[in-house]
Amino acid sequence: MTSIDLPDYKRQSSDVASRFEELKNRPVKLEVKNLQKIFQSKQGPVQALKDINFKTHRREFLSVIGPSGCGKSTLIRILAGLEIPTSGDVLLEGTAVKGPGPDRGMVFQGYTLFPWLTVKKNVMFGLTIAGNSETKAESEAMQWIELVGLKKFADSYPSQLSGGMKQRVAIARALANQPRVLLMDEPFGALDAQTRAHMQSYLLEIWRNIDITIIFITHDLDEAVYLSDRVLVLKANPGEVQEMIEVPVARPRDPDQFLEPEFLATKRHLEHLIHPPSKQQKSPMPITRMTEVGDNVE
Repeated sequence: MTSIDLPDYKRQSSDVASRFEELKNRPVKLEVKNLQKIFQSKQGPVQALKDINFKTHRREFLSVIGPSGCGKSTLIRILAGLEIPTSGDVLLEGTAVKGPGPDRGMVFQGYTLFPWLTVKKNVMFGLTIAGNSETKAESEAMQWIELVGLKKFADSYPSQLSGGMKQRVAIARALANQPRVLLMDEPFGALDAQTRAHMQSYLLEIWRNIDITIIFITHDLDEAVYLSDRVLVLKANPGEVQEMIEVPVARPRDPDQFLEPEFLATKRHLEHLIHPPSKQQKSPMPITRMTEVGDNVE
């Protein structure tokens, strides 16, 4: 892979530039400071994350990408309070995160709905746990179910839903407690391409209509560029911040932008960061020909 002309990637329209200037002036919603995570293994300590520092602002959409093993999922689990960092701090509006809490919603790649509960009861679950009456929990749950376009499936069970519909329910359930930050760990990774595209559009529409900051883990570069204001790129072994880039693609986003020069240049820049050109020639793979049909398929 060849490197790209960086000025092409960095080129922004005046509208995009003003949007980023406005974004920087918004309140900081979540801050990560000097974060490190070391796991103990039979072979000794393994450092998953090293000196991670970044900030996200109110109503920002931030994606996190990186090669396999860079600690993306470990990072988002720490932000959710599901993992304890070895050192460093996670601050939500200036207050240290010490564990899970309703101020952060979480959506996983796998379908985590309760199979014995209906769509409505799944979305009501967190609301009732928080102490709301049955009537209030049902009323609020229905608002979120309607927001994700599943009103007519409110009394259906997860087994009766498609994969994309299940993830829409999971998003509604995560948002029902009105968290300040929505954390998403490759939520569309198990979906087929067409359903994934629909879910990306649903998510952008939801994000546009509520006051939420989203941190989104993905391995799909098109998805990262299409959804995000900024993209945090991690490198592996250990996971470190390689670069934080601003996506120079105008909003509102549309699938037609996948072919725009700014979109393509940003994607190529991300590819170059994650898979830099090898400085060593690959050794040829030993091949044994198993057929003698007399043709050449290459």
